[in-house]
Amino acid sequence: MSVTARIGIGFMKGLAHVPLPVLRGFGYVLGRILHSAAVPRRRVVDKNLAICFPGKPPEQRKRISVETFIYVAQSWLDRAWLWHAPREVVERRTKMVGAPGDIDEVLHGTTPLILFAPHFYGLDAAATGLTMRSPRESTTIYTTQRDPMIDEWVRVGRARFGNVKPLNRVDGIKPIVAALRNGGLLYLLPDMDFGRDQSVFVPFFGVPVATVPSLSRFSRLGRAKVIPILSRVTKEGYEIEVLPEWKDFPTDDAVADTALMNERLAGYIEAMPSQYYWVHRRFKTRPEGAPSLY
Repeated sequence: MSVTARIGIGFMKGLAHVPLPVLRGFGYVLGRILHSAAVPRRRVVDKNLAICFPGKPPEQRKRISVETFIYVAQSWLDRAWLWHAPREVVERRTKMVGAPGDIDEVLHGTTPLILFAPHFYGLDAAATGLTMRSPRESTTIYTTQRDPMIDEWVRVGRARFGNVKPLNRVDGIKPIVAALRNGGLLYLLPDMDFGRDQSVFVPFFGVPVATVPSLSRFSRLGRAKVIPILSRVTKEGYEIEVLPEWKDFPTDDAVADTALMNERLAGYIEAMPSQYYWVHRRFKTRPEGAPSLY
C-alpha cells in the first residue's frame, strides 16, 4: 500500500469541504504551473491542437493549450467533493440540461441505452450527476490503476451513488451486453486509442485515427439506443447536457458508424475546444507506413 497514495487520498478528502471558488482558484494556479512544467505533455497537447485546428492562429491554440491544463487540474481537484462531499452539495453543483423527454429517458427509461460520453474533463462529474438521480442499473468500463489503493478509491468514488456496476476491460463484453439487454444503461467513452488490434482507422478532424468501434458494436449487440452526454465545467460546478437520441444508429457497417461518431464528436469539440482531453496522444497509433505525429 503506497504511502504517497494514502497521503494523496487524505488530501483530497480534506479538500471536499473547501468552497468551490477557492478550489477552482487553486486549480487555476496548478494548471498554469503544469502547463509550464509538464513539457512533454504540453508538447502532446500542442501537437494535437495543431493537427485538429491548423486554421487557428498560433496564439489562439496557445490559449486553448493553457486553458486545457487548467481544466485538467480543476476537474481532478473537483473529485474531492464529487466523491466525498455531502450528497446535496454534489447535486447542487451538477446541473442537467436538455429536452425533458431526453433527460427522462436517460434517468427513468426501461429500454437498453448507451450514453456516448466523450472525453471532456467533466466526464466523472457527469457520470456521478446522472447515477445519483437515476434508479437504473448503470455499467461503466474502467482501466485498473497501477496503485491498488488508488484503484479502490477511484472505483468506489465512481460507484458512490446509484446502482453502478464498474467493469474492468479484461472482463470482456458478455457482462456489458447482458446488462444492456436487461434494460440497463452503459456509460461509454470510446474516443480513445487502444492500439491497432482493437481499432479501426477513421477520420478525426480529417486525419485517420485509431478508434475502437465499441459504440457501434455494443449498440448492435445490446439492441440499445445511443444518446450523447456532454459534460461542461462551469463556474457553479458542471453542466450535464443530454442530447437527442441518434437515429438510424447503429448500421451494419461498424466502420461507417465509428466514422460518424468521430465526425459528430468533432462538432461537439468545436463548441468547447479547451475542455477536451488533449493530454491524450490521440494520434499515437498510425496507419501502416505512416510516420509518427509525435
